[in-house]
Amino acid sequence: MLLLGTPYRNGGADPGGFDCSGFIEWVFAAEGVRVPRTVAELYRTGDAVARADIAPGDLVFFATTSSGPSHVGLALGEGEFVHAPSARGRVRLDRLASSYWAARFLGARRITRPRPGDDGASGAQARGSGATRR
Repeated sequence: MLLLGTPYRNGGADPGGFDCSGFIEWVFAAEGVRVPRTVAELYRTGDAVARADIAPGDLVFFATTSSGPSHVGLALGEGEFVHAPSARGRVRLDRLASSYWAARFLGARRITRPRPGDDGASGAQARGSGATRR
């Protein structure tokens, strides 16, 4: 996972530093897919996924600073996700079942690959990218 350890940077959206939604935007862009830039917009994108059905490439959302979505990560499978948290300041792996993240979990969304002829604004899963397990 090439981006682990990349520093947190508020408003960051490149390997020089990421915030959580900038990290998601960069990972999807590396797959040739545009996604919204903010956590709130991402939370309204794609299809809801039941917690038991979360798969690699799904977006996972948390309420960390407010009652609504304020943090996003990328599911890797086996209960893990990768994200760019401001706490401890580096892109890292965490477990969805950890006490901190489980208490703040809001839901998951699956962004599907656009059909030929679509403008790509709906996004696509970032499976196989440098930010996911191989």
